[in-house]
Amino acid sequence: MAASDEGTKAALRHPEKAHKPDNPVHRRKPAWIRVKAPTSKAYFETRRLMRDNSLHTVCEEAACPNIGECWEKRHATMMIMGDTCTRACSFCNVRTGKPGRLDPFEPESVAQAVKELGLEHVVVTSVDRDDLEDGGAEHFARTIRCIREASPKTTIEVLTPDFLRKDDALEVVVRARPDVFNHNLETVPRLYPSVRPGARYFASLRLLSRVKEMDPGIFTKSGLMVGLGESVEEVFQVMDDMRSADVDFLTIGQYLQPTPKHHPVAEFLTPETFKSLERKAFAKGFLMVAATPLTRSSYHAGDDFRKLREAREARIRAAE
Repeated sequence: MAASDEGTKAALRHPEKAHKPDNPVHRRKPAWIRVKAPTSKAYFETRRLMRDNSLHTVCEEAACPNIGECWEKRHATMMIMGDTCTRACSFCNVRTGKPGRLDPFEPESVAQAVKELGLEHVVVTSVDRDDLEDGGAEHFARTIRCIREASPKTTIEVLTPDFLRKDDALEVVVRARPDVFNHNLETVPRLYPSVRPGARYFASLRLLSRVKEMDPGIFTKSGLMVGLGESVEEVFQVMDDMRSADVDFLTIGQYLQPTPKHHPVAEFLTPETFKSLERKAFAKGFLMVAATPLTRSSYHAGDDFRKLREAREARIRAAE
């Protein structure tokens, strides 16, 4: 596809980017970042189930490179509250614009899909809904409660927006007691104005800290993209900030540019560099770290949750 065609397609999904100049797209990614197109029977069965239940997934909307692997294993990250986001982050491929009304039956539909897929662990995320008084917090809570009822043994991870300027919204989600509360810082503070202009770094950091203050039993998790132009020293500082907020689990993955209208890739970090970042993060005290070029927030989330729980139990035993 020509760059101009990609730019036109991006403008349809991202009207706020339509008049921005194109950024160069790396045509040939390094070998360690390339994946095969999905072809398995299980992949198409998972896709059919999403369609039958009128569900959205971040796997599709954000053009995740791991969709083939995850859907083949019947792992899908549910994206609630529609497919249109009120923010305009320069890295994200989710559609932006004015969202529609909430589907009151969506929590039950998500729970039914979780039950049909037989998921041991599910990740529920959402678009940003700045148009809603509570940012969608009660919708998150209802979804958690419906999953608990339909599939009691399933552990639940939520990946939420920042609920910026939404009083008491966070408390609503925490009271529903997800097993893991994830909110991604995404990048270093210096790059927020160009990468995540609608968010505030220290507000997001405070959100994670408040979860632990309200319920220390909930695991907290956050993620970073690298390759946006950050320095390694800035990444280390974000790690320290996360640990000061008592974040348990850190994910680090390579940023991939969806279209010419999105933020350009500054560099592709090697697998060896990711391994070095992982070692550094563990040394800073995280219970769990996932750092590879293809790591995304919900990649291998079920397996990682088991490791996370085991790591906490081991730390408690060591302290005793």
